[in-house]
Amino acid sequence: MEAHAINPWVAFAYLVAGICFILALRGLSSPATSRQGNRYGMIGMTIAVVTTLLTHEIASLPEILGAIAIGGGVGFVIARRIKMTAMPQLVAAFHSLVGLAAVLVGIAAYYNPAAFGILEPGGLDIFKGSRIEMGLGVAIGAITFSGSVIAFAKLNGNMSGSPILLPGRHVINLSALVAIVALVGLFHLNTPGLFWAIVLLSFAIGFLLIIPIGGADMPVVVSMLNSYSGWAAAAMGFTLHNTAMIVTGALVGSSGAILSYIMCKAMNRSFISVIAGGFGAETGPSGGGEAREQRPWKRGSAEDAAFLMKEAETVIIIPGYGMAVAQAQHVLREMGDQLKAHGVNVKYAIHPVAGRMPGHMNVLLAEANVPYDEVFELEDINGEFAQADVAFIIGANDVVNPAAKTDKSSPIYGMPVFDVDKAKTIFFIKRSMGGQGYAGVDNDVFYMDQTMMLLADAKKMVEDINKALAD
Repeated sequence: MEAHAINPWVAFAYLVAGICFILALRGLSSPATSRQGNRYGMIGMTIAVVTTLLTHEIASLPEILGAIAIGGGVGFVIARRIKMTAMPQLVAAFHSLVGLAAVLVGIAAYYNPAAFGILEPGGLDIFKGSRIEMGLGVAIGAITFSGSVIAFAKLNGNMSGSPILLPGRHVINLSALVAIVALVGLFHLNTPGLFWAIVLLSFAIGFLLIIPIGGADMPVVVSMLNSYSGWAAAAMGFTLHNTAMIVTGALVGSSGAILSYIMCKAMNRSFISVIAGGFGAETGPSGGGEAREQRPWKRGSAEDAAFLMKEAETVIIIPGYGMAVAQAQHVLREMGDQLKAHGVNVKYAIHPVAGRMPGHMNVLLAEANVPYDEVFELEDINGEFAQADVAFIIGANDVVNPAAKTDKSSPIYGMPVFDVDKAKTIFFIKRSMGGQGYAGVDNDVFYMDQTMMLLADAKKMVEDINKALAD
């Protein structure tokens, strides 16, 4: 499909598409404007695809339209059927497809550069000016694909969420990355036979990089892979001299990198430390004091929770991944509505790394039609726990663990957490006292005098609380 000469209308169309993508990112930054952001993204992608099809000689337009229809149909079915609790692994799966697409485009361009308009005159030194970009594009794409496969398997429960530590993993990973950079440099010098070496080694390093990362770091991994997919697309855009791919890839790559930084800051961790291991990767004491079977704790009931929350002035609800697994977001919103009907001030506190991907809890609460003005980030609400009558924790653990503030031996030490221990009363929903969260540390909140443990399935417990509130 040899490209026509670039004309101002093509450049203008790609510019409009790029502006739409920028507006999409801006819209997606807030739950209140996320739908509008999605619309801008779809408009921008439609403009980019249609412009590309109209300005290139397509070998078989029916085949391309058929592929678009099949891919769109599969995406539509998945979007309709997927549960919100499975959204993190779906995002990881989509990232893997972006990475694989970059690799396949790179392979096609490598074997048939003339079809992409990147063949040098005479064909003697093919696409020399694009070799660096092509090598980087397929390398980043392959790492994104294989890394996303591992992330999907961890999130979906197909493999353990605990870190899988390989002997000498740091030396192996660093050596492999240095080798990839060296191979890309030699590939640029037209050294034969290196293209597939870059691809295969990059696939391998993607597996090796993500396997040692624990489940508690999955929000960072998801945003990091999102960034990788963008840079892979941008690199292939430079290879194919496609402005829309460059702009789109740069937007995705930079926004993903910024989000990864925000996630790491929220956990008080460096990006390098996440890539190097993850929570639970180090051995040693995990903090939390005495063994839990030797420490007294109080068990509460749905009736206890309903009575005390109905009499409260302020209730702060802290959701976590356990709420997502139990699919309790809708009954939780009903509980909030009933409390508000009794004159209670209800707020929802969202930790930046709650759940298994950035914004996971925000998405679930938005699906349940929780008003946006009742949802607050950590830095905006943490100071209010001292005045709160009730802190209602449903499925969260590490993000409310005071060991992050007091126990230097804890793997989560230094991570910003909610000050739930300052609330007058704490209700903590867990399935059992045996769970310790992804970080694998005990939680002193379980044993505090003001804490009542509500041991049950999160959805069932909230349903029982709703019945007690209604009575």
